[in-house]
Amino acid sequence: MASITEASLREAITQRLGAIHVQVTDMSGGCGQAFTALIVSPQFQDLKALKRHRLVNTALKDEIAAIHAWTAKCQTPQEWEAEGGGSTPAGGADAVGPSMEGTVEGHVEGTRG
Repeated sequence: MASITEASLREAITQRLGAIHVQVTDMSGGCGQAFTALIVSPQFQDLKALKRHRLVNTALKDEIAAIHAWTAKCQTPQEWEAEGGGSTPAGGADAVGPSMEGTVEGHVEGTRG
């Protein structure tokens, strides 16, 4: 399998899970070995967190096997909108950056840097 990128993961998630919003971040500094994602899909409706993650892991089986670390936050459109996510411009998969909650001026609290 070719190198995994933010764009290739975003495309696979959108197509395979019918996601209406996908935000993928390469946490490995660009080497494509650790990713985190926010996935908003109607397919998560009426599923508990474990079943949502199993659905994602099954849909991305080949991609996940090719990387070192994977973390996903799975929400329904209603959950995403309740958290204020529904105000992102249409097609704005990357319009919203990662949450800065728990940080001070871009640094995680309790660390030096």
